[in-house]
Amino acid sequence: MKSHLRIHQYRTMWLLVFFDLPVMTKKERKNAAKLRKDLLDDGFTMFQYSVYIRHCSSRENADVHERRVKKMIPELGKIAILRITDQQFGLMDVFYAEKKKPNPKHGIQLELF
Repeated sequence: MKSHLRIHQYRTMWLLVFFDLPVMTKKERKNAAKLRKDLLDDGFTMFQYSVYIRHCSSRENADVHERRVKKMIPELGKIAILRITDQQFGLMDVFYAEKKKPNPKHGIQLELF
């Protein structure tokens, strides 16, 4: 059973797509929005604004989705595709930080007699 788990952790893949696209003109903004929509339609999830991730059940499945992403690439911009195993993905530390909110000011207390 344990060897099956080990194979599974190293066989399943995560596909990460990082991109930095120009958005100065209307056409560039449209291209960036289209890439985001196409990634979502292909089963990717937004991890950060310009980082999308997708779990793939095998290397062959990752090949399919990588080819699809390559067809989505607009003419301008920088795009990187990274594959990591499920085991490697599980080693990632993710921190969620929030901006501290000021304590609410104390209101005037109403006294009733």
